[in-house]
Parts: sequence; C-alpha cells; structure tokens
Amino acid sequence: MDISRVGFAGLGSMGGPMALNLARAGVPLLVWNRTPGKADQVAEAVEDVAELFARCEVVILMLKDEAAVDAVLDRGGPAFAGRVAGRTIVHMGTTAPGHSRELEAGLRAAGAKYVEAPVSGSRIPAEAGELVAMLAGDPAAIEEIRELFGPMCRETVHCGPVPNGLLMKLAVNVHLTAVVTGLAETVHFARAHGLDLGLLADVLGAGQLASPILRVKAPKLVEEDFAPQASIANVLANVELIAAAAGEAGLELPLIEASRALYAETARRGFGAEDMVAVVKALEARPSPRSEDQLR
Repeated sequence: MDISRVGFAGLGSMGGPMALNLARAGVPLLVWNRTPGKADQVAEAVEDVAELFARCEVVILMLKDEAAVDAVLDRGGPAFAGRVAGRTIVHMGTTAPGHSRELEAGLRAAGAKYVEAPVSGSRIPAEAGELVAMLAGDPAAIEEIRELFGPMCRETVHCGPVPNGLLMKLAVNVHLTAVVTGLAETVHFARAHGLDLGLLADVLGAGQLASPILRVKAPKLVEEDFAPQASIANVLANVELIAAAAGEAGLELPLIEASRALYAETARRGFGAEDMVAVVKALEARPSPRSEDQLR
C-alpha cells in the first residue's frame, strides 16, 4: 500500500513518543491531540479531528479508553461512516475485547479496514521504539501497514482474528501485574527488615528473576522514584479489563483480584497519577498486624 499520509490521534505518555518515532523515521505524519500544545512538538498538527480523517488514508488511535475511541470516530453518530470509509483504522490502545469486536464490525460495515494492535511496554520502551505489538484482524490489512510498526516496535506478533490482540495483551498484563506487585511487596518486606535495598536489587538482577521489567522497576522502588511510566490509574483500568474478561470466561484469578484491590486502594489514597510501583505506598500506609495486636 502506498500510504501518502498517516494520521495519529492521542499523544499521551505512550502515544507521544510513538508518534515522534514515526515522524523521525520519515513517515508522512499528521497528528491530533485533545490538548493541542503536545501535537505541535511532534509533527504537523490539526485542531479538528475530522480533518485528520479527511487527509489521511491510515489513522492510528492511541487513546485512553473506549469513550475516547468512540468520540474520535464519532461511533454511533452521523459523521462515523463518512469519517472512516475507505480508510484503515489501527487501534493501538487497550480497551475491552468486546468493544474491539463491535468496533471492527461497525468499521467494516462502513467500508473501512480495521487492525487491532495493542502494545506491551510503557513510556521508556515507547521512547526507545522497543514496544511489542500484538496484531489482530484481516491478514491482508495487516500486511499493508506492517511497515508502520517498525519505528515504534521491536516485535510484531500476528495473533489471529479480532479481538485476539487485546486478549493477548490482557494475558500479558496478568503476568506483568503480578510481577511488579510482587516486586513492590519484596521491597516492602526488605525495608521492614532493614535490608540494603540497592543490594536487594543487585541480588534479584543476578539471579533467575532478572528481566527488563526488573531492571526498570527495581531502581524506581529503591530510589522512591514514582514518576509515571505506567500509572496506577492506567494499570487499575487494565486490571479491571482483565477481571471482566476473566468473569466472562468463568475464571477465577486470585492474584489479579488481590492486585485489583491493592491498586484501587493506592488510587484512593491519592497516588493514581504515580507509577505502578507506588502500590508500595499503600502497603506502607497499612497498620502492621503487630501494632493492631497491641491495641487489643
């Protein structure tokens, strides 16, 4: 497919660096963001999202949630069919699998192509162009735009029909959530016993538990750096999607349910905008069993 111009909607903590990597790679890019100031720093920008669709053959969506996706497409509204007809819509955010399935049906009925392409990774991999994209949809539509993922992603994996890309993303996040929450508990335990946290990070990194996520998150916990790469609020939204998908399949995921409660507690304590490792703050804010026993 000879793509004359690519549209990119959504320049948040992930979308911004993703779009910038596309622009730096020479992709003819037009961008839109709800907050206009961010768009001007990336590429040629439009203020009206309708203009983005009018001028672009392919439009990439990296938006916060289902409501944002529907609003940008005017899904269910009078502008939807004209906005998307003849275009390829690439959905790279994380929404419910059922929403994506319905979105595909609506887009196809309107004469558009649809590629589901959620990514695994946070802000730092997005900046480095090292995300992993999980693609789903019509193989011919995927092949037409596959080259666009090169500047943004280290790997692309074709997962089959929609919504297998999003289901794969949620499955990955089951593991990711458990790993990072477990790391926060590990640091909480070590700190309570007076251990050297830097030494703890070295020991973890030297053994079988070493991983890229450990190399990123362990120093943040040691240094109490809670600047967001993936925020508590964002992770909680993902965990809610996992819990809903598990319920639809009749599954029990006890680790996810425990993490869900912990992330929700962390958000209620006012840390929703901080990095996901801030779950340690909720753990630290809880009274210890020993102090509760002393009050009895």
